Amino acid sequence: MSGGHPVPTAPGRHSRTDPADRPSAEAEGHGPVRYGPALPGDGLPVPAGLSAVLAAAAGRAAEQPVGGAPALREAACGYWERRGLPTRLGRVAAAPGAPALLVALTAALGGDVLVPRPCAAWWAPYARLLGRPVFHVPTPAESGGVPDPYALLETVRRVRDEGGDPRLLVLSVADDPTATVAPPELLHATAEAAAGEGLHLVSDETWRDTLHSPHDTVLLSPAEMLPGQVTVVTDLAGALLPPSWPAAVARFPADATGRDLHARVLDVLTALGARVAEPVAAAAGHALGEPADVVERRAAAVRLHASVAAAAHAAVVAAGAFARPPQAGRHLYVDLGPLRAGLAAHGVGDAQELEDLLTTRLGMPAPGGHRFGDDLGALRVRLATGPLLGDTDEERTECLTSPSPLELPHVQRALMSLRSVFDDLRDDAQRRESPR
Repeated sequence: MSGGHPVPTAPGRHSRTDPADRPSAEAEGHGPVRYGPALPGDGLPVPAGLSAVLAAAAGRAAEQPVGGAPALREAACGYWERRGLPTRLGRVAAAPGAPALLVALTAALGGDVLVPRPCAAWWAPYARLLGRPVFHVPTPAESGGVPDPYALLETVRRVRDEGGDPRLLVLSVADDPTATVAPPELLHATAEAAAGEGLHLVSDETWRDTLHSPHDTVLLSPAEMLPGQVTVVTDLAGALLPPSWPAAVARFPADATGRDLHARVLDVLTALGARVAEPVAAAAGHALGEPADVVERRAAAVRLHASVAAAAHAAVVAAGAFARPPQAGRHLYVDLGPLRAGLAAHGVGDAQELEDLLTTRLGMPAPGGHRFGDDLGALRVRLATGPLLGDTDEERTECLTSPSPLELPHVQRALMSLRSVFDDLRDDAQRRESPR
């Protein structure tokens, strides 16, 4: 679902342009596409155990140090240890959300930034904020999140030929927006290509704990392959905390390079005043410790969203759209290119217009692919599963506790509405097809 030549976003270099920066991508009333959307939330009430931990810490007057107190960082070390990534306490930093960590890493590493096309909507804006060029690299057909290794090498060559200085590659093995998991062989080839070009890798592993079929899906971290060249970033909003409680942790390489990078990142976080709020830090430490109640709730939420995502995927594919089967997260990425003829009848010719149409018809956010660095002309959107779980906390809780959530009336209504919208678009496309 990605292809073509790598297209950069390069402030100050007039020979390089990105579709997201063209006037046609910023139609009146839409605003700049380079901002948002947010991570797909789980749509579920906050677990009582987490609420109790946060409430108990609400009266603490002292603030967390920049980078996180030892208790929070120790919890992060244990979290990574259980995932086969031994971590030193002095190589961990916490911040109020992954964006703060990424902007600090980008500032500390310097140079140009490379990202997959498409990629998480929040990756590129922080490089632009620092005036750093961002270059999108196509992903292979089978998955998103990790660039094709040959396209990566070609992009690095072109950037250097034009006087650029590529230093940082951001990737994700469990991806937003595509909801896919990169195969280990692809990750290995891309990581080796990046290492051969001297790039530092930032592995966004926000969604690694949301695999829909954890026993059938192999997920590897590039930090397992290249321990000296990879910084792992995990936003706890992916699987452990509500998005309204911002907290994220980063794991730096254990060598001298990692030590120096950790120190520079702390300098940037200090300048930004980027501290995790004390009550949120308490909740984050509790969640990272993975007690039984946290693990059980996470597993239940993953099962719920996996079943709803599979049903939504079946609905859009049945209508003639294309979408890779979702493997992780709370979303799916849909390509409505096959329905272009019918969409044209509604004045839809690009991703922004498709976003407007589907947001209205579905009654839920449907951000266009252009917000994820994809081509404006491609008719792609990310659909989240959270809005399909109901309108009240009672309905959403019922989804979480039901052995058959897809049979609940409010979930059936939501999925029926989704199917109806896409079936109508399919019918419109068929009516406009040329007679054979």
